[in-house]
Order: sequence, then C-alpha cells, then structure tokens
Amino acid sequence: MISFSRIAAVFIKELVQMRRDRPTFAIMIMVPVMQLALFGFAINTDPRHLPAAVELRDDGPLTRSFLSSLKQSTYVEIIDLVHSDAEGEELLRSGKVNFLIVIPENFETDFVRGQKPEILIAADASDPVAAGGVVGAIGEIARRAFAPDLDRLPAKLRGGAPPYSVVIHRQYNPEGVTAFNIVPGLLGVILTMTMTMITSIALTRERERGTYEALLSTPVRPLEIMIGKTTPYIIVGAIQTSIILLAARYVFHIPFTGDPAAFLLVISVFILTNLMLGYLISTVAKTQMQAMQMTFFIFLPSILLSGFMFPFRAMPGWARALGEGIPNTHFLRMVREIMLKGAGLPDIISDLGPLVLILLVLAGIALMRFQRTLD
Repeated sequence: MISFSRIAAVFIKELVQMRRDRPTFAIMIMVPVMQLALFGFAINTDPRHLPAAVELRDDGPLTRSFLSSLKQSTYVEIIDLVHSDAEGEELLRSGKVNFLIVIPENFETDFVRGQKPEILIAADASDPVAAGGVVGAIGEIARRAFAPDLDRLPAKLRGGAPPYSVVIHRQYNPEGVTAFNIVPGLLGVILTMTMTMITSIALTRERERGTYEALLSTPVRPLEIMIGKTTPYIIVGAIQTSIILLAARYVFHIPFTGDPAAFLLVISVFILTNLMLGYLISTVAKTQMQAMQMTFFIFLPSILLSGFMFPFRAMPGWARALGEGIPNTHFLRMVREIMLKGAGLPDIISDLGPLVLILLVLAGIALMRFQRTLD
C-alpha cells in the first residue's frame, strides 16, 4: 500500500533541501524570468533606426524629399554627412553605420530630363538580417518620396518606368549568405560555452573531492595556481578555433580578408576572458551542478544580447547597454570585421579595449575570491 505519510516526509525533505541549496533555487526562478524579459522585450527581428551616412553630391528639393522619406520610414537614422567615398567606406567598414547613401551629382537635373540618375545604397550585408529590411523597402520608400514630383514631369516621362533608379551594393557579403554572419559568430559562442563551463566544472570538482586542502600545504601562490590551471584550456581553445576556421574556409567558403596577427590577439584575449569567467564561477559554486547552472545562466544572455542571433542595434537601449558588458559582443564585432571586412588592429581598438578591461576585472575578482577560499 502507498503510504501518504511517507510521501509527505520525502516531500518535506526535498523542500528543506531546496531551501538549503539557495543558488540552485534562485537560478530556477531567474532563468524563466530572464527568458521572458529577453524574448519579450529585447529581441527584435525587424530592426529600425539603423545608423546611416549620406554622401550628398546634389542638394535640392528632390534629394531632401528622399532623405525625409527615409527618416519617416524609421528604417534608418542619418547620423553623419560625408564628403568623400573613402570617408563613407571607412564608416561602413568600421560598423559605425549600416548604410551609406550616395546622391550623385546633377541628380535633380537628370531626374527632370528622364536620364535615370542612380541613388546608390551601400549596405553592410555582413549581417543579412539587419540589412534585409532596408534593402527590401528602399524601392517603395523612393517611390513615395518622388510621387508628388512625378506629376510635374513632362508628359512623355509619366506613366512609364521611374525616371530614377536605386542601386543596392551589398558590401562584405554580396550574395547575402547567412553563414557569413553565423559561422564567425559560432566561434565566439562555442568558446564561451566550452571555456567557461570546462574551467568552472574542473575547479569545482576539486572542491567536491577535497583536493583543495592539498593546495594549502604547498608553497604555490594563488596567481600561480590560476595560471597553471587555466593554461591547458588555452590549448583546447586553440584547437577549437583551428577547427572552426578550417570549416569556415573549406566547408562554408567564408573568406578571411583581415590581419591574422590581430585575429590571433583577439582570440587569445577572448579565451583568457572566458577562462577567468569560469574560474570566477568556480569560486562561487559549491558543486559541479551549481557550476553548470551558473554557466548556463551567463551563457543565455551571451547568445541573445551579443548580436549573434539577432541584430544588436535592433534591441532597445537598456538591452544594448547590458550587451556592451558581455565579452562575446565585442568579440563578434572584431571577428566579423577581421574576417569579412579586412580589418587590422587599428580598426578594432574600440572593441579590443573594453574586452581587455573585462578580462582584467574578471581576473582580479577571481583571484581575490580564490585567496579567500584558500584562507
């Protein structure tokens, strides 16, 4: 016969155990809350207000109508006016703008004469999702902008093809291949997951087995322990990076156009950052299960808020602010710039600096907590 009293006793025992294991209980509550917040408020697959620059070679009523229509569409936000192709190309390559809009010389005159002047839209297609909305809507935006002026054209130019054309140049990924954006991003995701989880679990395992006590009887210093325990995983990260790069080149045919030395530096800093994160988790977690749960709790926003799955600029301001504190955010920008846009070290300093700062902060906190653990 089933004894309800015995079931109640086991039930109460589990409740008590759950209350004692507060980190696990907190993570079980916070994970669904975080998922609701991120998926409900932060994730947006229809990016708007993307930054754009304009190279204005002809400024007139028609040009102003077109730029005004662009702003009203909310797809782009014009943040800069450039005066040369080189200046606009640099903004596009650095990622400061997603689009470069070039209005040619004599646009107004050629428009009225029916000579079909070209409006050039250079789009950063390294992220096809971010560029897709504007690229798909630009024809309709132009039609609405110029519609009031078409009635004033000579009769022979009305009713036929528009007296202008919009030319789209998809930079860095002309065919809009999704793998060009996803595969470099996978490098950051895989390194984040494996480096952080392996380090945190390996070090927590020693605490569970009681081998930390052996460290107290040795002259090894905390910094030396940290270096000695994390160095083997740098080799693992190097192997993973090599595998992904070979697959990117020979399986997905993704070009590598940037500086290899800059890429090596970025990879090294990123691997160390994730190892320090795993080391920090190991100083907080008491069991391997807690270490895995904490790693997952950190890994989820690292995927959703870094720009890996969804366009970074499509997220609200508060989500972008959180994303700037995630190592993977800066890593993804730098890797995509190096691989797809031919960037070198000077081009990635703006993201390399924050990543190094995050590394130093994590290493400092982990070292201090490890010293307390040993004491």
